[in-house]
Amino acid sequence: MRTLIVHNPKSGFGSDSIYEFERALLREGDECVFRILTDDPSEDANNLADAESFDLVVISGGDGTVSNALYALRDRNVRTCIFPSGTANLLAANIGNASEPAALAKACIDGHAFNADLAELHWTDTSGEEHLEGFALMAGSGFDARLMHDAIPAKQALGEAAYFAAVLSNLWPDVYRFTIEVDGNVYEHEGISCIIANTAMIQGDIEIAPGCVMDDGMLDLIVLETTDAAQLLLPIVAGIVDPTGRSTKRPHIATYRGANIRVTADKPMKVEVDGDVVSGETTSWEARSLPGCCPIVIDGMSRYSASLRNL
Repeated sequence: MRTLIVHNPKSGFGSDSIYEFERALLREGDECVFRILTDDPSEDANNLADAESFDLVVISGGDGTVSNALYALRDRNVRTCIFPSGTANLLAANIGNASEPAALAKACIDGHAFNADLAELHWTDTSGEEHLEGFALMAGSGFDARLMHDAIPAKQALGEAAYFAAVLSNLWPDVYRFTIEVDGNVYEHEGISCIIANTAMIQGDIEIAPGCVMDDGMLDLIVLETTDAAQLLLPIVAGIVDPTGRSTKRPHIATYRGANIRVTADKPMKVEVDGDVVSGETTSWEARSLPGCCPIVIDGMSRYSASLRNL
């Protein structure tokens, strides 16, 4: 088997477990090419230019690194393994593979995969510059983007705790009036954030939008209908009591599902894409699903495993 490993050494706390994974993966006669990501996006794009010449591509990094790589690999039919080495690793958690390096190596050798959806977010910022970003997990505007922005300086030292520290410094976020169009249907809401999700499980295995999966060709829109950060405690408690959301409604949260979604706000808002905050602000954005465009390696522990879905 010929494998390409693309690793971001600056993700998370700089774990070296990717090397343990590499040792567990390789067999006699195998070839492995190991590439280190840099701070130059144009150079990093070249790391995947020859991806089709490999039997397997392994992306090692946080959610932003993984999402960017998957978007670059879309519609190229390259079997890809996500190796979690970031701060939150929510995308890997949503897929649900066993996280130990040896277990992930075995999953790659076994070769089972599912065709995952990705999504695109398009917007024009207040300076008139157009943006198009792909994402695998979530993108959002308003309060969540502000939290991501304020957590950046402390992420390396505090890890996931940096996000909670950011909440404490943003107890009274801006409230927006949103006009939302979902596959042609229009809705109006007031709230502090609109989040578009390809898959929507966060820390603690809490599903913000119950039933949101990344192989149905659909996106979920999540509106946080609150006026201050304290009101978010109610949906958090509901999520802890019922992580899947099948029995307990999420207070202060409205959700919609569709393949094409547009959001317009009454004032400019920040934008984040899979945890990476984009410079500038916008008053509107559009999202669309990219169905089944990436074959991603899974094992029997994954929620996308046929054996689990057939139970």
